[in-house]
Amino acid sequence: MSEFSNVTVVKKANIFFDGKVASHTVLFPDGSKKTLGIMQGGDYEFSTGAAEIMEILSGELEWQMKGESSWKRIVAGEAFNVPANSVFLMKVPVVCDYCCSFIS
Repeated sequence: MSEFSNVTVVKKANIFFDGKVASHTVLFPDGSKKTLGIMQGGDYEFSTGAAEIMEILSGELEWQMKGESSWKRIVAGEAFNVPANSVFLMKVPVVCDYCCSFIS
């Protein structure tokens, strides 16, 4: 899906890591939520409350669940799942455009 219809977009950005990661929240009529954002190159650690699906729209990165030994590479057009109440790490070599879907 390349666009969303009949949604509410929260104007205030979610800004992390001194502005290297920024996103906007998109709210859907059914109560679901996504964020659309950009990550600059860098290494990041995120904690989750809800389970998430991270879809990479452009760019590439490597990711792993905290404590794992191997990294998984993902490129534009691919996605990965993150369990609820967990911590995951990302190595982002180039600017990366993403959509994060929260699963309740």
